[in-house]
Amino acid sequence: MSLFELYLRLGFRHIIDINGYDHIVFVLALCAGYSFSQFKKVLVLVTAFTIGHSVTLALSTLKIVFIRANIIEFLIPVTILITAISNLFNNNKQKGYFIYLLTLFFGLIHGLGFSNYLKELLGKESSIVSPLLAFNIGLEVGQILIIATHFLILYLATTFFKVNHKSWKIFISGAAAGIAVILIIDNKIW
Repeated sequence: MSLFELYLRLGFRHIIDINGYDHIVFVLALCAGYSFSQFKKVLVLVTAFTIGHSVTLALSTLKIVFIRANIIEFLIPVTILITAISNLFNNNKQKGYFIYLLTLFFGLIHGLGFSNYLKELLGKESSIVSPLLAFNIGLEVGQILIIATHFLILYLATTFFKVNHKSWKIFISGAAAGIAVILIIDNKIW
């Protein structure tokens, strides 16, 4: 297995790992606010998230940025909570370009959450460019898999079980918000 493939798999596993479910919950909360016909818009949003994630992974690995892990572990569920709440109070037309900037910013925060582990791995490499690129491609592929699964279930629910999208959005956003609140309360930042 090549070094590129190793980091590609690592990025993919990072996003779909059930033990790191906070990323999955964030992506699902992001998806919940959009209907099946807006699949492409969600892909762009998730790519903005990946770009933010990539930037902070690179900056942290290069030891340019350092933020204490407990602060990041607190901010990650806060990003989930904000995303879930925004789904309940904003319709898609009101979100505009702000949602792309917000998602990019949230990607910056989430990237810092994994940076210490990746820093240890990449610190041994002579160049971080190829491994970091591979990791983020793997991350993006994993996110696309989560999005595709979400929209497939949404399609089946709305087509065969006549679930309306508003109910779906409330259910997914409410579940994400509940998980985020639990993670915030469990955080040891206080």
